[in-house]
Parts: sequence; structure tokens; C-alpha cells
Amino acid sequence: MAIGMETARFIRSTSATGVIRSIDGPCYTAADLDAAGVGEIEAVIHRPDFVNVRQPLLARDRVRYVGEPIAVVVGRSPEEAEDLAEQVIVELDLDDEALVHPGNGDTNAVIEAEFATEDIEEALDHADHLVEVVLTSHRQAALPLETRGATSEFDRRTGRLTIHASTQAPHIVRTAIADLLCIPEADIQVVAPDVGGGFGQKLPLAREDVVVAWLALQRRGSVAWIEDRSENLTSSWHSRDQVYRVKGGFSTDGDLVAIDADISCDVGAWSCYPFTWGVEPLMAMGEMCGPYKVAHYRVRTRGESSFTCPVAPYRGVSRPAITASLERLMDTAARRLRIDPGEIRRRNLVTDFPHTTVTGAVLDAGTYVESLDAALEHFDLDEFRDRQTAARDRGSPLLGVGISTFAERTGYGTPVFATRAMGVTPGYEMVTMKMDPSGYVEAAIGASPHGQGLETTLAQVIADQLAIDVSRIRIVHGDTDRAPYGWGTFASRSLVIAGGAVQIAAGHLRDRLAEVAAAVLEANADDIVFASGRVTVAGTDVGVPIAELARIAHHHTERLEPGTPAGLAVEASYDPVGTFSNACHIAEVEIDPETGATTVKRFVVAEDAGRLINPMIVDGQIRGGVAQGIANALFEEVVYDDDGNILTSTLMDYLPPTAAEIPDIEIRH
Repeated sequence: MAIGMETARFIRSTSATGVIRSIDGPCYTAADLDAAGVGEIEAVIHRPDFVNVRQPLLARDRVRYVGEPIAVVVGRSPEEAEDLAEQVIVELDLDDEALVHPGNGDTNAVIEAEFATEDIEEALDHADHLVEVVLTSHRQAALPLETRGATSEFDRRTGRLTIHASTQAPHIVRTAIADLLCIPEADIQVVAPDVGGGFGQKLPLAREDVVVAWLALQRRGSVAWIEDRSENLTSSWHSRDQVYRVKGGFSTDGDLVAIDADISCDVGAWSCYPFTWGVEPLMAMGEMCGPYKVAHYRVRTRGESSFTCPVAPYRGVSRPAITASLERLMDTAARRLRIDPGEIRRRNLVTDFPHTTVTGAVLDAGTYVESLDAALEHFDLDEFRDRQTAARDRGSPLLGVGISTFAERTGYGTPVFATRAMGVTPGYEMVTMKMDPSGYVEAAIGASPHGQGLETTLAQVIADQLAIDVSRIRIVHGDTDRAPYGWGTFASRSLVIAGGAVQIAAGHLRDRLAEVAAAVLEANADDIVFASGRVTVAGTDVGVPIAELARIAHHHTERLEPGTPAGLAVEASYDPVGTFSNACHIAEVEIDPETGATTVKRFVVAEDAGRLINPMIVDGQIRGGVAQGIANALFEEVVYDDDGNILTSTLMDYLPPTAAEIPDIEIRH
């Protein structure tokens, strides 16, 4: 920490529910924030079935989950802050309140929605077979390598506040803090350094980040906060606490004629800003078709608040549970109808594109059947069945196989987010790009990568457009003073949207360079050819290095055509409707019939991610996703007891897999 920077430490609730009677000690509380006119977080969807609540930055009147921040102390060092925190005494009157937010009716439901085609009942009545499955997706923590944290520094000379925050969305943080503290955004700089992983947990606005910013203003100095691992497991956003009850109507031939689903999502005690506690329930309602042809459809979805840590998006949002329930439905139907599990999927996968689902999603293109067949061929299911039979005859260990086909919406912009009617509508991304007199390119993006290798990939996009080496390209991100306004990194969107903006901007810069080259080489701009760091006139070897063009554009504009803008600076934005990738995964597992212990022995992926700009980075993303999926299925679970006490508050209890539990992942594109 910088010299003179103080340390904040939060005092958190040790009870799931109770009325705050008193807070004594050297601390700041909600009363101090109220007296200073600090606002409350409001994460809202403008629809009649959504319950909106306003969240104070520190608990006021009552607590609603173990780990909720009640007060904060500030010390000259981390050790002093810990000592001060121990001096704070919070008196709670514990109660048996059943409603998380009693002022909002007699239910904990915060969103209830339904989408149905008109003829769903008739389709179910006439189906040859009705197959029902229940899937419980237990609560999970994102568990980033580095926990959340922030520093806020008030500059007494300029009156500006500089915030370094572990966030995936620095511009959202800047806007929210400006609104809550009633100060101009121009007086706030938010910097998101390398954040040590996010996976969605660092996307919503953190109450603590706002409090730390307020403390820096109050104390006219610098304040730092970092949560420990126990706080991260207890108080940082959870995810995936869902139950899916899915009924499928099938013909005797295995055609899926109807889906009828009831989905319940535990969304915790508070709504997350800006995506709200409706994000998982509504995602589930809209994408329950998956990659399959479904003409008759009904999904009822419900989000219910509880006395637990709030829930926010985590990698994939509701899609892992959607996919798992659909694939379980397919396997159950295959067994009942005595159809090969690969074949029943093949009969129902979408094959004609573009395909519009009953909920309005447009599957623009895909290789659903081809990916399934590629995965099955590589896995060699027939050979596995022979080994499986032999293992069953021996009695131990048993072998199992799982097949999962899915489509994933990626890169969706304002047109999709606008349908959600959130308090803010994210979507687009912008880029500013300039080439300096030495021929080096700087591209500033609003997206804020946190370990995906986006900087490398975007540099490749620019290098390909301008025919220069990637070493001459710098990507600027995560700094609201230097980057254009953007929505950060989430929802598998960064390369599609930020990459699209970069591609457009690089095209504009190429056109500017061609204009300069045409003047210098006395040629037509359309005849300028870019290759290997040089431009030449088509059909000749007459040319000039691109770096020399950059020098001319800045230092010798007299050589350009009259009216040509000086310098080489461009900007662009991109706001697409989105696209869909698809894949098929196959897992082989070994099961001990006496203990139930399950080991993943083999994992095959056939992925269609479109054009791979950097295959190594793509494969790394796939492997990371598979590891987190295995963790969700077999290892990690956030557990509460009946009184709302969290039982998995340390890594002694919460069980992430290690490299030893993850098999080699065989990837085919």
C-alpha cells in the first residue's frame, strides 16, 4: 500500500436475520452514510412482476444474511484495523422473520414470469410419452484466485478521487459511485488492474467499493480494503442455487414435441446492480429450448429472496443448469424409448439456419449435428460400451458416460439487453485508436479483460488489418480516464463486441494510412497494398514503410492533400444483436459402487466457436470452463444450515478441484 494509506475493515453479521438494536465502537454505520446523504443501490427491472428493493451500503435496521456488512472501521495499518474491528459491539435481536423484505407483501418471490405457446396443453396431451426430470443446481462460489478489494485516494489539490478496484466493469463502478455519492463522474477515475479472475463475481457493484470511496472523501485521504478468503466465500456473490422441474413430450420415434418447465431460483437477500436478481430466472425462461427444435413450450420461472448471500451472474449464468436438465431429459427419454442417446439428440437438434426459437432467439448459424458426430467419433462410443460391459461384469469400478450438446448466445448487445428493461441498458462497446509518429498503435477499449488473453487477441486483429507486427500495438483497458465508456467484460461478449469495434476502427485507420500513402506515392488510395509493415502501389514495388507514413501524417502534413486531417486517430463502436456458438462435450467417469466416489477419466470437446483468432487462447478458455463445470457437478457447494449459518466459509470446507481431479481435455474444432 502507498505511504499514508489507511485500511478499512468491515464488521459483518454473524446471524442470518435479526434486528439491529445498537452498534457501539469506533466505527462508521448506516447512520453516518445517511447523515452524509449517501444514496442506496437500486437494481431494477421495469416490469410489473419484479419486486424492487433499495439496498443500503451498510445494513440499516436489520441484517439479512451471515456476512452482511454492518459497520466499518479505519486504521492506520491492517493490524490496527483488525484491533479496532474487535472493539465494535453489535447487538442484534434475533428473530424468526420469514420474509426477507417484509414491506413487499407476504411472499419472498421477487420475480415471477411465464412464457407459453398457445397450444402447449394440447401438445402435452397428445404426446406419446411424457418424460419428467428434476435437476438441482446447488449454490456455488466463483472463487477467483484473488478476492475482491479496492483502494480510494482523494487528491486534495484537484478534488479528484482515484479508485483502484477489483472489478470487471470499471465504468459501471464510476457511474454508480458518482450517483450514490452525488459527485461528478469527471471527478472520479476508476482503474481495474489485473484482478486475479472474476468469472462474474466481480461484475456487480460491490457495496464495499462505494463505502471505501466515501471514506476517502470523508477523511480526505487514502483508504484500502481487501477481503480475506472467508469473507469472499461468505459475503461475495454466490450463484447457481436453482431447481429445474422439466417435462418433455416425445413421440414414439423420439421427437421432442413439447417442453414444460418450472424453474425456481434462490437469489439471496439483495438484488445485484445493474443486472438484478432477475438475471438467472429470466435467462432460464428465455433459453430453455437449448439447441433443440421445440415448437410447443411453457416455462414458469420464479426468483425467491432468502436469508443468504446475494446471487449474481457466474460463468454461463443459468445455461449450465438449462443444459444439464435438457440433457438429462434426453437421456431419460432415450432409455425409456430404447433409442441410442446420440441418435435421439441427432433427431432433435436444429439443422436449418437461421432458426428462430419460440422465445424469439435467433440461432444464426451452427454445426449442432456435426459437433455431436465429431465428438462421438473421437470418443468412440462403441469401444466404450465394450469396456463398460466388462466393468459391469467385474462389479467394480463402474463406468459411465455423459453427452451434452449446447448452444450458447454470445456477443449480444443493446438489442437483446433492451428487452430486459433494466435500469441501465448495456450492450455496445467503443474503441479509440491512434498511431503515433513512430508507427506504434494504441487502442483504448471500454471492455475490461480479467485474464482471458483479450489484449493479445485484439492486438492480432489490429495487426492483421494494418500489416504490422503485434509488438507495435498497445491495448489500453480498465482505466476510465484513458478508455472510452464501455460495459466491461461478461457474457462471452468481449471478443465479439470489443473485437468488432476494434476491427472497424482498424479499418478506419487503414483507410487513413492509405490516404496518406496515396498522397506520398502519387497513387490512388484504392491501389495501396499493405504487407509486412509496408505499403506499396499495387503491381509495383514502389512503397514506403508504414512507420514513415505515421511520421508524415504528424510532422509533414504539407505533403498531404489539402483538407486531409492531421494525425492518425480514429474511433468506432459496435453493437450487434449477438451470435451463437455450439459444442458437444462427452465425459467418461469411473464410479466406486460401494462409496459412490466418482472420478472423471476422460473428457472430449467438439467445439464450433467460429473463426479462431488465437486457437491457444480459445483452448485455454474451453479447458477453464470444463474445469469449472466439473467443479460445479462433483466438488463445489456452498452449504447453509437451517438457521442460515454458512458451513463452507473456508477452503477446508469448500472443495475446489485441483489439477489432479481434472483429466486431460481432448479438444476438436
